Amino acid sequence: MKNLVVLTGAGMSAESGISTFRDAGGLWDQYPVEQVATPEGYAANPKLVINFYNERRKQLLEVKPNRGHELLAELEKYFHVTVITQNVDNLHERAGSTEVIHLHGELTKVTSSFQPNNPRFIKELKPEEYEVRMGDKAPDGSQFRPFIVWFGEAVPMIETAIDYVDKADIFVIIGTSLNVYPAAGLLNYVHSGVPVYLIDPKEVRIASGRAVHVIQKGASEGMEELKKMLLEIRD
Repeated sequence: MKNLVVLTGAGMSAESGISTFRDAGGLWDQYPVEQVATPEGYAANPKLVINFYNERRKQLLEVKPNRGHELLAELEKYFHVTVITQNVDNLHERAGSTEVIHLHGELTKVTSSFQPNNPRFIKELKPEEYEVRMGDKAPDGSQFRPFIVWFGEAVPMIETAIDYVDKADIFVIIGTSLNVYPAAGLLNYVHSGVPVYLIDPKEVRIASGRAVHVIQKGASEGMEELKKMLLEIRD
């Protein structure tokens, strides 16, 4: 089986009704990034930040994977699929994808404020626990904070992602502007000769100068088209 590595961004989940951050009317218009997605914002007003992510978690209960998520999961019948996502939702997993690398953390998890990347302190929340409160403490005694990689923080999973990209036989980009690093730099690790596909209804500028097959459609429509194309070229 060929290794199919897929990088997904906010556009992957937009059809499911998850607010994107960067588009007009997106979450950044309602909340300045400095307030809700930086260590400094959390230090200044932890209650605001915790409530912001409580609301994001509740939204997960109201949305479901779209056809794009489902088609990506279906490709596991034909390829060894690794999804590298910039999204913090759990829609890939809910659609059936079995190998998902979350670059920017996971909304359904909380962790220690002191040692956010220590696996001993990372906790998966059940839906009935989605409302985190001030005073909910990690085992090290610190306030439980969202298990989210904020701006200015290291991206612990990037090395793992690079290892998978380095072994890709096919590389697919879905619904990301390729503006956020280090994720945007993953394309640089795709070997020359490996076919690259990009699904996005908007024009995305590819800085690397490499040949990219562009499918200018949303995630679900684009995945329908891509699946047909990939099944023609598989072993």
